[in-house]
Amino acid sequence: MSPLLVTRTLPEDATDAALRADVLHGLTDHPKWLPPKWFYDARGSELFERITELPEYYPTRAEREILTVRSGEIAAASGARTLIELGSGSSEKTRHLLDALAPAVYVPVDVSESALTQAGQALVEERPGLEVHALIADFTAPLDLPATPGPRLLAFLGGTIGNLLPDERAKFLAAVRSLLAPGDGLLLGTDLVKDERVLVRAYADAAGVTAAFNKNVLAVVDRELGADFDPDAFDHVALWDPEREWIEMRLRSRIAQTVKVPALDLAVDFAAGEELRTEVSAKFRRAGVSEELSDAGLELTHWWTDAEERFALSLSMAR
Repeated sequence: MSPLLVTRTLPEDATDAALRADVLHGLTDHPKWLPPKWFYDARGSELFERITELPEYYPTRAEREILTVRSGEIAAASGARTLIELGSGSSEKTRHLLDALAPAVYVPVDVSESALTQAGQALVEERPGLEVHALIADFTAPLDLPATPGPRLLAFLGGTIGNLLPDERAKFLAAVRSLLAPGDGLLLGTDLVKDERVLVRAYADAAGVTAAFNKNVLAVVDRELGADFDPDAFDHVALWDPEREWIEMRLRSRIAQTVKVPALDLAVDFAAGEELRTEVSAKFRRAGVSEELSDAGLELTHWWTDAEERFALSLSMAR
């Protein structure tokens, strides 16, 4: 068997169909919304990489610190022979886990074939003996994982779970549990509740990079669906919701306007000041994480944070 195998489980036209469905649903809902996964075309991915380097944006640095310091403990606690990563992207942070685990098989899962192929090729060249079985798939849909040696550790890093609403998180965690056998583990990255000012700054940086990233979703809809959004007619907004304990990113219409989406035969009216929600980013506390995991049939066994306790990685085991 080749050390790198790439399997497509996502139909070639699935991305276009999903974008059409999301835009139609979101722009005709009240209030209007678009899901954050559409930020990440090539331009959006480049902007997000710049965001992770900003002084205001701490989550990437905090998670990398935990992985650098604690990967040995994670490896010892999980005993994993297979590492599965959802939303793997470039697999950059994962190298700390691969170094510590020395697994037989790594299964990165992502919608981007180019990212999977590039990262997978680099990994098998760096690590003779490692098998990489990459899956082109949407991790929010049902997954069919390849047969690999256990125990298995499924990693979902970056705090991405915070982009899911509570009922979506419950369904997602239940689906993850269904992929795991007793003794398999979930390594979950969660951003933690902290001072509101720190949180808002992380999503509204002084250089305006996050604003450009937020508006990029409009450029994606324009390019893919022939829409006529003018990004300059919208302002970037980041708000902390203390009751739900999440950040909301929104785009606020500066004027009364009508946006046409020809591919959907849709015209969308915006009032001046009307907002379009583009992202929810929930922040967590240990007790809440433990409860949500337990509800899904997972038992939290280990909890690691960075030195400033801004971010957490938790290990939970399938019961």
